[in-house]
Amino acid sequence: MPEQSNYVPAKVWTPPASNGGMFANINRPVAGPTHEAELPVGKHPLQLYSLATPNGQKVTILLEELLAAGHAGAEYDAWLIKINEGAQFSSGFVEVNPNSKIPALMDRSGPEPLRVFESGAILLYLAEKFGAFLPTELRARTETLNWLFWQMGSAPMLGGGFGHFYAYAPEKLEYPIDRYAMEVKRQLDVLDRQLADNRYVAGGEYTIADMAIWPWYGALVQGEIYEAGEFLSVHEYTHVRRWADEIAARPAVIRGRRVNRVRGKPEEQLAERHDASDLD
Repeated sequence: MPEQSNYVPAKVWTPPASNGGMFANINRPVAGPTHEAELPVGKHPLQLYSLATPNGQKVTILLEELLAAGHAGAEYDAWLIKINEGAQFSSGFVEVNPNSKIPALMDRSGPEPLRVFESGAILLYLAEKFGAFLPTELRARTETLNWLFWQMGSAPMLGGGFGHFYAYAPEKLEYPIDRYAMEVKRQLDVLDRQLADNRYVAGGEYTIADMAIWPWYGALVQGEIYEAGEFLSVHEYTHVRRWADEIAARPAVIRGRRVNRVRGKPEEQLAERHDASDLD
């Protein structure tokens, strides 16, 4: 039986002096910039400001897939945003994304620069801009968007929920870990059942839905995030593992997950990307 806590919520919440855990130094209850700093601008119309978290990888994978498919207009500059140092709270970044979360994109290909923020919105924007990785037939398009938005709603339970309490919280607490582990396993079962009858998440075609889901759930079953594979018995989800392995082997995915990456094996890191040759 879980140990009883003596904590009683105050009538009016006030932020603690420190809430501990990873990223505690940048957590705050207000929005807006903390300091003045302009964002750099490179030579390509598409300017990405990001970090190779699962959300950041979604966009660089799509950009590399677009380039591999022959869309030369998808060339981009990828600038590193060090979120652990609070770079996402600069005045320049807040202008691109008032929510101060990576990734954020500026498209300078038109008469006026256009900002796009939130990873799902960026995927949808780029897929429509280049007419790729998003079916045009109504049923297939709708199914792709179903799964794209499934990821948007589900991943916070995996990342901010399970990932936080299992890997980053200052102390291990049974109730939240059990609560979120239960939900993550349910989500993996949802995916496994879908992939039992489909090569890719939305059907027989590789789409932005796969690119959105793979950096989270593919990485989870491959042991790339939270080191929780044994804890969650990810070996049970054979169809997710088959799909994850197939996506991981794609050359554009291999390149895309390197961009803005500053952890792991040196050969898998590329802090910034400004030309295709940077990935050679």
